[in-house]
Amino acid sequence: MNRLLGATIVIALLAIGAGFAGYCVNRDASLHAAAARGDTLEWLRTDFHLTGSQLSAVRQLHEAYEGTCAEHCRLLREATRARQAVEAVHGDKAALDAADARVQAQRALCEEATTAHVRSVAALMAPEEGRRYLALVLPRIAGFDHAAAPDLQLGRSH
Repeated sequence: MNRLLGATIVIALLAIGAGFAGYCVNRDASLHAAAARGDTLEWLRTDFHLTGSQLSAVRQLHEAYEGTCAEHCRLLREATRARQAVEAVHGDKAALDAADARVQAQRALCEEATTAHVRSVAALMAPEEGRRYLALVLPRIAGFDHAAAPDLQLGRSH
């Protein structure tokens, strides 16, 4: 019985050690540093293996879209505040429905534009990297809170 327990402990320690060694060998320090700084472009360059010309093109797309994104978020926040104001004064159902429709229309506009932007970025990447980028980013678009432009905090909305 003691041999079985000893062997189990040794095997468990070896498995833990192998897992930790694998993590250390495969971890990309520059990727973790980019994420810690919130440097989206460096994260894209590192994680999706962008060339210098790809990174430059992605940077241009991001800079061109930045104002549009900020404006969409602003308009959505404005529509949401207007809806809350209608609700606060116990407005009639028609006014509340109209306010809800404005919020939903603005959210849809924002999400459609962001989706198009993300697809444009993916198109600049190598095909497999672009697919991986889309799989990571597209599901998060509907979860944005529109308080500001999306950031690199992948565990939460922005």
